[in-house]
Amino acid sequence: MSTPTDDPLAIALCNSADLQEGGLAVAFDVVYGGQTCRAFAIRFEGRPHAYLNRCTHVAMELDYQEGRFFDDTGQWLLCATHGAAYAPDTGACAGGPCQGGLVKIELRETDGVVHWLSTYLLKPLVF
Repeated sequence: MSTPTDDPLAIALCNSADLQEGGLAVAFDVVYGGQTCRAFAIRFEGRPHAYLNRCTHVAMELDYQEGRFFDDTGQWLLCATHGAAYAPDTGACAGGPCQGGLVKIELRETDGVVHWLSTYLLKPLVF
């Protein structure tokens, strides 16, 4: 059985402790479909989740302050510009002007480290 560190598609993102339940997100840059995009990882109900930082209503970043995506209840991810709401565990549209769900990025959490997985469309940004 391979571990994320053995998987060439797994890229270390952060320490598990960096993602606090309902807390600030960890931002990272990716190339999605040939375009450089911001992405973010959060923790919800004990599990890490990651998405492209792009509202489906208008392709704008969601956070109203760097790393702040959750509403006051800690139950929804909100687009600060238009109020679209998304489910933190699936990225599905939960209300407002969103048109579909957020683009989910697969994560793996092993031995205190969170890794994201690259795919055909989703690659690390190389400087």
